[in-house]
Amino acid sequence: MNTLLMCVIVFVLYIIAYHTYGKFLAKKIFNIDPDRTVPSVEFNDGVDYVPTKKEILFGHHYTSIAGLGPIVGPAIAIIWGWVPALLWVLLGSIFAGAVHDFGSLVVSVRNKGQSIGELATGLISPRVRTLFLLIIFFELWIVIAIFALIIAILFVWYPQAVFPVWFEIPIAVWLGYMVYKKNGNVTWLAVVAVIAMYVTIIIGAYWPLKMPGMFGLNAIEVWIIILFIYAFIASTLPVTSLLQPRDYINAHELIIMLALMFIGVIVAHPAVVAPAFNLHAKGAPPVWPFLFVVIACGAISGFHSLVSSGTSSKQLASEKDALFVGYGSMLMEGTLSTLVIAAVAGGLGMALVVKGQTLTGAAAFTQHYASWAAAAGLKSKLSAVIFGAANMMEAYGIPKAIAITIMGVFMVSFASTTLDTATRVQRYIVSELTTDWNLDFLSGRYVATFIAVGTAVILAFYSGNGKGALRLWPLFGTVNQLLAALALLVITVYLARKGKSLIYSGIPLIFMLFMTGWAMILNLTKFANKGDWFLFVVGLIVFVLEIWMVIESVILLGKPNQEAPKTASAS
Repeated sequence: MNTLLMCVIVFVLYIIAYHTYGKFLAKKIFNIDPDRTVPSVEFNDGVDYVPTKKEILFGHHYTSIAGLGPIVGPAIAIIWGWVPALLWVLLGSIFAGAVHDFGSLVVSVRNKGQSIGELATGLISPRVRTLFLLIIFFELWIVIAIFALIIAILFVWYPQAVFPVWFEIPIAVWLGYMVYKKNGNVTWLAVVAVIAMYVTIIIGAYWPLKMPGMFGLNAIEVWIIILFIYAFIASTLPVTSLLQPRDYINAHELIIMLALMFIGVIVAHPAVVAPAFNLHAKGAPPVWPFLFVVIACGAISGFHSLVSSGTSSKQLASEKDALFVGYGSMLMEGTLSTLVIAAVAGGLGMALVVKGQTLTGAAAFTQHYASWAAAAGLKSKLSAVIFGAANMMEAYGIPKAIAITIMGVFMVSFASTTLDTATRVQRYIVSELTTDWNLDFLSGRYVATFIAVGTAVILAFYSGNGKGALRLWPLFGTVNQLLAALALLVITVYLARKGKSLIYSGIPLIFMLFMTGWAMILNLTKFANKGDWFLFVVGLIVFVLEIWMVIESVILLGKPNQEAPKTASAS
């Protein structure tokens, strides 16, 4: 198989899916109404609820859901073979992930921009509300702490990325000011901003900035503290000041990145050297069900429902934009994952330097993916993508040093976007929880954000080295995919109340519930056998919650005409 043929087939199928299945869902299942008043207009406050042009909102939504998920997942799952990885990225994106993201966005927009946890209250049962919100808090707690750690590590590994990533902030603030205060032409301003961004990348490639240790802390710990301070500030500012313009720049950066990688595929068109199937990779967990947990954001991810119902639903200017923002973004994320698979399956085989020796072809891939242990670890996963992509870019004249810097900035930028959005969404969750508990003095913008960031700081530094989130990381994959199943559950109940066919969300719901439950049982067994009772108890609580919500929902689905609880309009 040639990587160019692989990519072209997938991209064409995505375009067809958007214009057929996506538009069918929008018109016939969700009955998109462009004349319906949306929360961004009804509750416009200039901070969180802001009507936004669909192109800008697409940039925010896409870069928020992308992060490192669609890169890391496929880069490790390919150990089971490129065929299973690619099939799940293709089919999962079209029939599960895009339905999940689009449905979460529409249902939230029709219920005052409420989060997916808040929606569960009105559509399913008030009894599950607090527990569902706590599960969301738990996931975001890990996300904020782990992404701060990942960005800090990337800054240490790729100091070339430090200058361009931080200089993007004043560029974004300038862009937001010119667009919203001076009514400038967003297209031309974006062109200037992106050109400035790539100038800083070239500077960074030849002017790496290394953080020294200070105050008894190592470089990674210093970066983590700086990133938490940044996350607090960014998450309390109006979305038009930093979040939107930075995400808009990042969206252009990502599109350029995709173009550079695809040009590399066209020019180099390396043959796929990874095995088509390797279902019994040395030391790897079983491909069923873990393929569907390892590849999350590239096919379906519960975190996406938090973005759809957390920030994007509060900025959608018209329901007609929901298909482009929700369904379209997920297919674009699948596009990124497809290019990652091409870079690892083919680009890595162009050249891999190991201990001074250059390996090519299948030998290069086999060296990197000799076993699950060899392919594990963040640096191993990311380096496979970075060097594979850099090899393909070098084929048409981009110096490898520049290509590696571009990839490093690309990864840090999107990890930073995820950190920004996760912190802002966590603030919403804290506000919802504290309001429910009659602790209104904790629900304000600054206090709730302080709680969101402060709890992440505690998690990061409880072990004293900034890596505390790694203690809970083994649970993240299954919890994240559990959340995806629960979001599909909320969407399915919503469609049942509207008298719509349930198969479009119901089939991916059943599939994800089964795969997540299966993976959770295997993980719980592993935790018990290792005597890790902390992870066992936390995982068991999450699993019980899943079963509880499913039972309540099945009972409700059996009574589709039952009046919705008053806590949500279910409109």
